[in-house]
Formats: sequence, C-alpha cells, structure tokens
Amino acid sequence: MLRIGKMTDYGVVVMTHLARHPDTMQTGAQIAAACGVALPTVSKLLKALTRTGLLQSVRGVAGGYRLARAPAAISVLDVVAALEGPFGLTECSRAATACPQQAGCSLPGHWDLISGAVRSALRGVTLDRMSAPVHRLHWHEPRPSAAAP
Repeated sequence: MLRIGKMTDYGVVVMTHLARHPDTMQTGAQIAAACGVALPTVSKLLKALTRTGLLQSVRGVAGGYRLARAPAAISVLDVVAALEGPFGLTECSRAATACPQQAGCSLPGHWDLISGAVRSALRGVTLDRMSAPVHRLHWHEPRPSAAAP
C-alpha cells in the first residue's frame, strides 16, 4: 500500500482549506480550528509551507497566512514535495539520475517509470479541484436475473 505521512495528510487538509478562501488572510489558530488539527501541528506545517514558497505569511494585527499562488497553480504534488521532499516510490526513484544496478535497485529504470506516473497523477490534482465539492458515485449491485435460481 502506498502511504503518505500524517503530516503531509494534514498539510493537504490545511492547503485545501486555504484554497477555499484564497483571498482571506487566516491565523494559525483559525486554520487549526477550521481543520480540526492541533495548533502546534498547524504551526509546524505553516512554517514548512511558507519556507517552500507555497504560502505567504504577513506579520501584525491583520496578518496571517494565505496561498502564495492561485489554487489552480498549486498541485498536491507541490504540497507532498514541500513536506516529504522529492517524490519517489523507492529510494532509487527519488534520485535525480537513474539508479545503477550495483546501487541495489531491484528494477533499474522501471521504478522511475512508475514513480513518474504517480507524480503525474498528483501533479494533475490541484488545490482548486481539492476544494471543490466531491460528487460521489453510488455503485449498485446488479439485480439477479429472473432466470437465476
């Protein structure tokens, strides 16, 4: 199973919340309350996301945090990379160059192909899409035919 860390999960939640209010400056306490995430965790995320350029911070009475770019210009991959580092499914696929076989990679080049596909999928999901309402599909079991016993 492919998993992201809890902090990255919270980071996507925080960024999605901010994407719903892109022109509003919000404090860490407001964001923590809205997202249901502890303030120390939100503070840590806000610092990291600001340091990587995804958020802007403004000090002072009217200060707070907001997205540094439009929600359509920030992908889930941007958030994952900001909090986890370069994306790759294996240590080999995190490297900037193809992993030579002697470095211990089980399938040189192939994991890069798979990591690239996942990277592309995450790049295709932007914060504006994450902040939009989800339309759920309801799957129905096929009805048994009259001929079935």
